[in-house]
Amino acid sequence: MNETVRHRGPDDEGCYLSDGISLGNTRLSIQDLSSAGHQPMKYTRGNREVYLVHNGEIYNFEELRAELEGHGYAFVSHSDSEVILASYLEWGFDCVRRFNGMWAFAIYDVQENIVFLSRDRFGIKPLYYHYDGAKLIFSSEIKAILLHEIQRVPNDRVIFDFLNYGLVDHTEDTFFEGIKRLMPGSNAVLELPTRNLRLWKYYDLNSKAPIGNYDNCIENFRSLFYRAIKGHMVSDVVVGSCLSGGLDSSGIVCAMRRCKPESELQVFSLGFPGDEVDETRYQKVVAENCGARLNSITFALDELIKDFEDLIRTQEEPFVSLSIYGQYRVAKLIGEHRVKVVLDGQGGDETFGGYEYQFAYYFYELLRRGKLIRLAKEIVAYCKKHGSYSAITYWLGLLLPSKLKEFLISRDRYYLQKTFTKTFGRPLDRKFQRKTLNESLAEAVTYSPLPGLLRYEDKNSMRWSVESRVPFVDHSMVEYANSMPIEWKIRDGSAKIILRHALAGIIPKIIVDRQDKIGFGVPERAASTAVRQFIEGIIESDSFQHRPYWNAQKVSRLFHKSFSSKRGTRIFTGEDIWRIVILEMWLRMYVDKPTPNS
Repeated sequence: MNETVRHRGPDDEGCYLSDGISLGNTRLSIQDLSSAGHQPMKYTRGNREVYLVHNGEIYNFEELRAELEGHGYAFVSHSDSEVILASYLEWGFDCVRRFNGMWAFAIYDVQENIVFLSRDRFGIKPLYYHYDGAKLIFSSEIKAILLHEIQRVPNDRVIFDFLNYGLVDHTEDTFFEGIKRLMPGSNAVLELPTRNLRLWKYYDLNSKAPIGNYDNCIENFRSLFYRAIKGHMVSDVVVGSCLSGGLDSSGIVCAMRRCKPESELQVFSLGFPGDEVDETRYQKVVAENCGARLNSITFALDELIKDFEDLIRTQEEPFVSLSIYGQYRVAKLIGEHRVKVVLDGQGGDETFGGYEYQFAYYFYELLRRGKLIRLAKEIVAYCKKHGSYSAITYWLGLLLPSKLKEFLISRDRYYLQKTFTKTFGRPLDRKFQRKTLNESLAEAVTYSPLPGLLRYEDKNSMRWSVESRVPFVDHSMVEYANSMPIEWKIRDGSAKIILRHALAGIIPKIIVDRQDKIGFGVPERAASTAVRQFIEGIIESDSFQHRPYWNAQKVSRLFHKSFSSKRGTRIFTGEDIWRIVILEMWLRMYVDKPTPNS
């Protein structure tokens, strides 16, 4: 199992073996680079003996360490892992409530004869497991679990949600029957004598922070933001950053420079000179403003063919957008520069309303409150600033009866097999239900799309032995944003209002004023003949023709229609053909004839 996930930790490895239990770890050395940080890590106090395997970082470990030293605990390393063990001995299962960070860990408590597992509040770090009532197998990656004698059966319920709604990582079930994920904000305990497994939630995003007036809120948020950036930069190795050129990543880079004015700062970007998705000019403005070294990469879509299998092997489960390949290539670039830690802007859109579709929930809330004049003004402002009607269409769709929504969605998915859709056709995806803007944002963080995006982030970065940290998913910031009135997030046709005002004066004005959103986007119209032939070969293959999920002839017509459409070859960013091709390749690699590495 260690060998299978060595890319996650090439610096060190270790094992602990005892009666009925084995723990393994491969380490990416970031905090305390000495052998004192070796895992599995042992800690003893009195007659208590505990062992830990851990992936992630506890950003407030130094504060906790000082508190624990006041309680008489001694430490031999400068590692956050040792603080986790001491915290567990002092506060038990509730220790995780004191942690600020990202983690997936397991503690073997020798005296209590239990294994305690935990995952951070929002699931930044993955933890998968297989439990059959007798044995528990767990890992940061599914590949390691599949080394055991577990039948590889696709989970059709999860496949339906993926094909019909584009959902991933929204439930505890994975695409593999019998393999689950420990959900974000959850703990689990395996009692070794009885083999009983107990799971429970320790965190829900329902807390409300005191807000005050708008000006105070800007100052408070700015303080929280700087605190999060400073905490996420805690490391014994160099910390860089991803830079797309948007509001979130630019804010992170500029804040990093303010936190460490004299340090070297490397940033990593993706560019497509001459294409409509290119953000190079914004990246250069931010890099020059911060005195950062800009490292950029570009690629042709033909290169996707070469990397396609490795990308699927890396992700382990299907994904919905080609932008994930852009992220994969940027992570590879970071690894090639031997930078072990980067910050990334993931989570800003979900927390502050950065997606265009979220305007629909804002419109709905204004309608529900009876603020019709305000609603009309906001719709006009939205159209002027975005040059789009997509949020209005989405809003009108929210107002439709549920049965009509189901009918329209099923009509759009005409290429799916009727027997398949009849089996799994309900319930309707939560995203299509009427709700307030803040309810929608909370679901974006806890249900979709953030859980899937965090999976992409972790798998793509760790594939190249890079730890990616996400300050916008700091729980203090998320809770603070969750407590804000909707008008502080969306107003006058603009999104992320509070974030723009808080970052004004910190990032260049040209970035603050941007209304478009790209974020490591890739050209949609650049599908070459090679890419087309590659996809055509997949959908005309014998295995594709006999899948129970789709009607192959209808999919083929959909594919050719996509290429002859006036819209060009926009088949890569979440559209139906892309989902189908990804799923087919995943089935071949992980279910039909698994390769040694998968």
